[in-house]
Amino acid sequence: MTTRAPAPPPAEAVFPALGTTAVLLVTDPKALPAAEAVLRAELAAVDLACSRFRPDSELTRVNRNAGNPTTVSERFAEALQAALRAAGRTDGAVDPTIGRAMTALGYDRTFASLRPEDTRPLSPALPAPGWRRIVFDPRSRRLRLPPRTLLDLGATAKALTADRAAHRAAAATGCGILVSLGGDLTVAGPAPDEGWRIALADDHAGPAIDHGPAVAVTGGALATSGIRVRTWQRAGRTLHHIVDPATGEPAAPVWRTVTVAAATCVDANTASTAAIVLGDRAVDWLRGTALPARLVDPDGRVVCLGGWPPDSATASRATPGDPR
Repeated sequence: MTTRAPAPPPAEAVFPALGTTAVLLVTDPKALPAAEAVLRAELAAVDLACSRFRPDSELTRVNRNAGNPTTVSERFAEALQAALRAAGRTDGAVDPTIGRAMTALGYDRTFASLRPEDTRPLSPALPAPGWRRIVFDPRSRRLRLPPRTLLDLGATAKALTADRAAHRAAAATGCGILVSLGGDLTVAGPAPDEGWRIALADDHAGPAIDHGPAVAVTGGALATSGIRVRTWQRAGRTLHHIVDPATGEPAAPVWRTVTVAAATCVDANTASTAAIVLGDRAVDWLRGTALPARLVDPDGRVVCLGGWPPDSATASRATPGDPR
């Protein structure tokens, strides 16, 4: 009779990135330096291309040139196409033209730089101009934004980076990889025997809760969107960072958090963000996608869809699906 030695526990790297926390797990501890190098390179590239807060970013240049044609880099084009795809799949519930709406709400600098309480009056809400007004040719990478439009690629660009980094790191190391950026994660390569155990919570950076809900992920991606963490006070109002493009206002607090499993982090994040924006319409919309999803309302009531396992003290298995 032979026995197999238990696999070593995953090795981990944790560091700040993109205004949030980057977490990297690898099944082979010896592969951690190489995998971390891949992740840091991807993070540096997306920050230079898509940061809304860097004066030297490509996004800043593109926004300053709104109304005029400009040629963008391959990395920027990939991020823009991911954002436009998200807008099309959600009929505009996730729209990259919300930049001015975010600025009007006071989110005009990195979240860490925002004053938690600001008594200055709010600017009038600014509905998004709409993604359909963007003119972009993927072959020539020529882009023209409507005049006075500010792009915000934040959510989809971060998710795209998780996807790129996980798959590139797995290809470079040949081992199992998990990349989490602010709690939105992608796994690639061979997973641990029991899968990657993912605890579910409102705040990815908060302390772990013993016996809280968790799932095991063996492939694909998981993303959570919520309205409880990135909040600030302005003129006596509590605001959050998920904006309804139709109104320019923070999405109504119908759901506290929404977690979605999908084949890619971009698709998972697109669906979870859209569900927060759609509010009362989110359940029917998510059913139409057939994606596994877990929604939590402000009172803590949980709704599970698409085969998402019920909450339990031990990790259940969530299988990412292919969105339609």
